[in-house]
Order: sequence, then C-alpha cells, then structure tokens
Amino acid sequence: MQIALVVYDRFTALDVVGPYEILSRLPDARLTFVAERPGPVRTGTGFLAVTADKALDEVPGPDLLVVAGGPGTRDQLENPALLDWLRRADAASTWTTSVCSGSLLLAAAGLLRDRRATSHWAALDLLKEFGAEPTGERVVTDGKYVTAAGVSAGIDMALTLAGRIAGDEHAQAIQLMTEYDPQPPYDAGSPQKAPEHLVGELRAGGRFSRTRTRSR
Repeated sequence: MQIALVVYDRFTALDVVGPYEILSRLPDARLTFVAERPGPVRTGTGFLAVTADKALDEVPGPDLLVVAGGPGTRDQLENPALLDWLRRADAASTWTTSVCSGSLLLAAAGLLRDRRATSHWAALDLLKEFGAEPTGERVVTDGKYVTAAGVSAGIDMALTLAGRIAGDEHAQAIQLMTEYDPQPPYDAGSPQKAPEHLVGELRAGGRFSRTRTRSR
C-alpha cells in the first residue's frame, strides 16, 4: 500500500507525523513524504523541516493520501499544481484524507462538495465556501474521504483508517504499541471546553483568515 503524506511550506508537523507513526505500522505500508518539489519543507514554526523524498508528480496514484494542514494552508488554496495533483491522486486513491486545515485543500480541489467534513475549529466555517458540510466531530468519514479536526486528531483519524484497512485488533495493537492513552492535564481541547477569553484570543489571531501573511 502506497501512502503519500502531503506537505508544503509552513505545514503543522504533528498533522503528518502523528498519522505517519500509526500508518507506518500497517501491513505492507510504503510511506512517502511528497511536496511540490522534493527536498526539505519547513513547518509553520520554522524550527523543524521534513524531507519530501518525491515531487507530487512522481507519486501519481497513491492508495492513500494524507494532506496536512497548518498556517501555510491559505497560501495553497489557489495553487494549481497542488490542487490539480489532488484531483488526479484522488481519482486513483482508495482513501483520501486530511488533518486540520488540510481539509480546506481537499475542498478547494472540489473533492468535498456536498460531503460532511471536519477541520480545525477555527477553520470550519471556511469549508462552507467550497461546498462542504462542516461538522465539529473529531473524525468524519464520508465514503472514502476521512477528515480529522485539529492537529492531534490526526492520530485518531489514522487509527480509524487502521481499523478499516487491517481490522480492529490490528488497530488496537498499534494503539497499544504507541501507548496512545491520552490523559491531558487540562480539559481545554475544544472551544466548547476552553476558557472563553482564550477562544476569543485565538480567533482574533486570524490564523485561518483569508488575509494573507508573508511566508517565512
């Protein structure tokens, strides 16, 4: 099974590293980080880069694709090279997935029209602009399309896929091996639970707004 993990300038690291750790434990999995051009691709913080081993066009028909989100998403929403590749890859894929604001890229490519999908809570409303039906669920499956909410939800999405692909027991073994047993010190992981002032401050930051900012 060929799995393509799609990255671009200023993506969020955990969006692909979390799914990578889970999906790499599937039988016969072959994972490749891909980008518009091969080479190092830096995350939104600027502190970390991953190496894209292949350009998008070198991986024309993956069995499964995972599209990362991050602060660089908005710079890609009108990138024909990426959007055209997503359409071509989706035509051949068994599963098309995203984490965080990566769902905006799938939606911008026209792949989520009239489909239920999720994203980071601050980006949910933008899905409507591309004809998707946003939902605040952590993981949403609509046909072969599986979208995950913000950042850490990519692990849940990958485990969901592992169960569908290799069976529940194999997915449970992966969960046990990775000791994925979250016990966070705070109960502030969603806008419904977090202090209102924090939610307001993060919304005001406009991370997913249409306003363009200068890339690093």
